[in-house]
Amino acid sequence: MDLNNFFLISGPCVIESDKLCMEIAGKLCQLTQKYHIPLIFKASYRKENRTRVDSFTGIGDRQGLEVLQNIKHYYQIQVTTDVHTPDEALMAAEYGIDIIQIPAFLCRQTSLLKAAAQTGKTVNVKKGQFLAPGQMRFVVEKLLQFGATRDKIMLTERGTQFGYSDLIFDVRSIPKMKKLGVPVVLDVTHSLQLPNQEKGVAGGEPGLIASMAAAGVAAGVDGIFVETHPRPQEALSDGSNMLPLDRMDDMIRRIVAFRQAYVKLNKEIQETAQ
Repeated sequence: MDLNNFFLISGPCVIESDKLCMEIAGKLCQLTQKYHIPLIFKASYRKENRTRVDSFTGIGDRQGLEVLQNIKHYYQIQVTTDVHTPDEALMAAEYGIDIIQIPAFLCRQTSLLKAAAQTGKTVNVKKGQFLAPGQMRFVVEKLLQFGATRDKIMLTERGTQFGYSDLIFDVRSIPKMKKLGVPVVLDVTHSLQLPNQEKGVAGGEPGLIASMAAAGVAAGVDGIFVETHPRPQEALSDGSNMLPLDRMDDMIRRIVAFRQAYVKLNKEIQETAQ
């Protein structure tokens, strides 16, 4: 199956325990091996951007990073997590995090981008909900200026604010960001988020994840980002957004089918043009 290095970024929203993360990583490894897709395991070691003061933020910074380190070594896969300050970028690199994720709200923070670039790690920057896709060229320019190379830069679409309590996925953002010459990922989970809810906990529409992922593949994304949990109703963060782990098989099967069709059609078009 030739998927041209199409990849999946997946895992729980936040590290709740070593046992839970190992369970999720093990299942995702089985599925991605089944469908021949590279897996990048994602989990936040700390949730910094929470609405309520009593929201769960993590099990401890170094404890969380150790969980990711263990998963990387045990399953021999790449791992990613988000950072919020220059010091956190350095700490993540210290624990062998392969891909440093810059949160959408912080995507223009110059000192953070500089620190992430100078770790030598791949940097995945989520497009701010407030930014036009073309504005991400300035993010790429900053990273290049600070020493990153294009093969170490990724951009992620995660929806655009639509009113106070909704986000939309503007499919045009995928080809626009791909023109910047770096891989583009679609974060399906957060593109379907419903922010600013009265209870101070974001809602979501996980029932639309498979359809949204298929749309992203059809638009030419290089990877799909989906958060998952075996029991979303019990999750300590963003449970209303995550796809149940037992539904990941169907979702991956669907996006693989769409990706095969996309690759086949593009190949036929290129051959016809020649």
